[in-house]
Amino acid sequence: MELIKIEKDPERAKGLLSLTALRISKLSNFDSEKESSLLAESYYEICKELITALLFAEGYKTLSHKDLIEYIRLNYKNEFSENEIVVLDTLRKRRNSIVYYGVLVNSSYIKRNKPVFENIIRKLKRIVESKVE
Repeated sequence: MELIKIEKDPERAKGLLSLTALRISKLSNFDSEKESSLLAESYYEICKELITALLFAEGYKTLSHKDLIEYIRLNYKNEFSENEIVVLDTLRKRRNSIVYYGVLVNSSYIKRNKPVFENIIRKLKRIVESKVE
């Protein structure tokens, strides 16, 4: 895992937290049947930005999306189950398939995983908020 040590930056973390709040408010605008790929991409972006905010709050950054998830796996074992980490990493791979290869996501994927996505987001948001208070 390639982390870059930086000075803690709670203001930058707060900015990302605000951006994720905006993204979360837009989730309900998606038609989960017709726009499931866009919805999957949005869930991933929210998670990615929250983890990035967490790293800024703790004095780190990385250029690797894979390392963002690995950071959570290694440093927040008590907060996130292995299943949640696997779901998050699968979401990362799905998002890459959407963005780089135009692969569409079936709406059943969203229906099946939406509760897990939302739980991960709630946990990440709570953790980040506790770090920047």
